[in-house]
Amino acid sequence: MMVDKRTGDIGLVMGSAGPCLQLRPPQGGEKWDVPPDALREPTAAETLRAKVSVANGRWGR
Repeated sequence: MMVDKRTGDIGLVMGSAGPCLQLRPPQGGEKWDVPPDALREPTAAETLRAKVSVANGRWGR
């Protein structure tokens, strides 16, 4: 997981497209391109929030 510093969105690294990495929301959805200098590692709280979001999606919440 990485955070797009431009938006604050967390995404799973799915690959690269030219110089950019492609991220996808943890709960699924459209990929988006992020330049490497606009990425940072998530904090522990951000990682937990993303994992809870995925789990809640599985249970229909």
